[in-house]
Amino acid sequence: MAAVDNIFAARIAQIRELGYDAVIIAGTDPHSSEYPAPRWKQVEWASGFTGEAGDIVVTQDHAGLWTDTRYFIQANKQLAGTGIELHKTRVPDEVLIPQWLAGHFQSKPVHVAFDGLCQSVGAVQELDKVLRDAYGLGGYELIDKPDMLSNLWTDRPAIPHTPVTLLDEKMMGETRKDKLTWLRGEMAKVGCGSMFLTSLDEIAWLLNVRASDIDYNPYVISFLLVTPQNAVWFVRNVSEVPDVPGVITSDYSVLEDAFEDRREECGRLFIDPSTLNFHTFKVIRKYFAESEIRFGTSPVILRKAIKNKKEIEGFRRAFIEDGVALENFLYWLETSVQGGARITEWEASEKLTSLRAQIEGYCGNSFENISAYGPNAALPHYSTPRTGSAEIKPRGLYLVDSGGQYLFGTTDTTRTVPMGRCTRQEREDYTLVLKGMIDLTLAVFPEGTAGCQIDALARRPLWATRRSFGHGTGHGIGFYLGVHEGPQSIRQNFNPQPMLPGMVTSNEPGLYREGKHGVRHENVVLCREEGRSEFGTFLSFETLTCCHIDTSIVVKKLLNESEWDWLKAYNRVVYRILKPHLAPEVAKWLKRKCR
Repeated sequence: MAAVDNIFAARIAQIRELGYDAVIIAGTDPHSSEYPAPRWKQVEWASGFTGEAGDIVVTQDHAGLWTDTRYFIQANKQLAGTGIELHKTRVPDEVLIPQWLAGHFQSKPVHVAFDGLCQSVGAVQELDKVLRDAYGLGGYELIDKPDMLSNLWTDRPAIPHTPVTLLDEKMMGETRKDKLTWLRGEMAKVGCGSMFLTSLDEIAWLLNVRASDIDYNPYVISFLLVTPQNAVWFVRNVSEVPDVPGVITSDYSVLEDAFEDRREECGRLFIDPSTLNFHTFKVIRKYFAESEIRFGTSPVILRKAIKNKKEIEGFRRAFIEDGVALENFLYWLETSVQGGARITEWEASEKLTSLRAQIEGYCGNSFENISAYGPNAALPHYSTPRTGSAEIKPRGLYLVDSGGQYLFGTTDTTRTVPMGRCTRQEREDYTLVLKGMIDLTLAVFPEGTAGCQIDALARRPLWATRRSFGHGTGHGIGFYLGVHEGPQSIRQNFNPQPMLPGMVTSNEPGLYREGKHGVRHENVVLCREEGRSEFGTFLSFETLTCCHIDTSIVVKKLLNESEWDWLKAYNRVVYRILKPHLAPEVAKWLKRKCR
């Protein structure tokens, strides 16, 4: 372990030798992706931290990693011996990177370097504002150094490119042409003739295209310029990309030429500063005056979050197909372990993937399987090791959080599985988390309600017993797109976006006891209209996930009558839907589980 730690300590020393007062290393890519391709996993290269959210700051006397509550346990383990200190975010006393930098230096000027390809315009603007307030004009310098780590990272991976697929637009429910026409209409409403898109999921949705440039995310690494007359798609290996009707393909590396050549065609340009990278923004500013650029939130984000009829049909199919694989997996796991077989977390994960892979239309997993037994489940985003993973014993709790990418939808399901005898604490935690999930499922709320306003429904049973969890309760899910998408969320952090009919969102409260166990129950729900009265329109949730919830360790006295009724009814529906698709022995087992 020491040798590995020394590698990262040595890399931090190399970064210091670049000579800046501070270097910021972002955990994203030129498209502000949550899950970057290996080329842009710069935080992992510098620190060994493998979490999906984290940024690093290196000064001459300090190195720190900023990450949120999901990764505190993981970060403490992975940073041991590196000299990198954990800075906690999403906690009441958080000090974010701009504010930390503003209070760290005594002498001026302060030189802060970053890779502008991997910092959004919004992030740099916020950093600039905070440092200006702290050090004054001339007291600091922000230095954009694209690919600044490449000279140190000698075996840095190349930018990936994988085959591009044009989707059947009948399955999508809306054509590429219609989507582009809609977007041009939205641009006209805000006085813009064009829009430059950089977010990979938005581009994939708008053009009805998919690829595998990023693990678990069916995206094409690209940019898109939509003008009144044209849609210009900047991709790698243009000659290998199929013809996309209504779209001009151009090389990923010729953005500057395109802005110069099409300046007059564009008119006023709309950009989203939360996703556009700072370095590309500097290129745009060469050709567009400040008055010719409009900042705003991309309208594509909300539009793709509200699923159309065809997409909703696809989701329903996906969760049934996925449910068959999950039930076959859970049957195999229980009978194998109880039969005395030695099954590790990794073997269980591989078995589940193999069952999903048998589904027609399967295009890969939607994220890395979380297959965690006992204390490992206390890490909300546990990464199951290929070698040396824990054996799943016939006692305690096993947690599996997984999902699939299908041509007809994306899934995400978590089940906490009693493997045998459980302690009183495990039983209580299991039940209280389940109680919170059910209470949110049963919610009826007025139109205009945001996810942050109903988040407490899932937390109330835990809070009432002085328990809690640090991550969000729910995230949006894309249609054969990213398993995480906005703009809606269900979490404590303020997000004014209302829940709207057609939104597909996870419902996944949890509880984690370090060194003991973790519990999470997750179903995916569809927001729908519930009814109208003289008080307005009301909304509710339809559960899409189709996989039984084990009741064998539920502490029944902790559930009220409506909660218990929902649980029994849900399991009956699961059995009725899945029985025709299961082998007789699995169907018999499931019937017993769903009593």
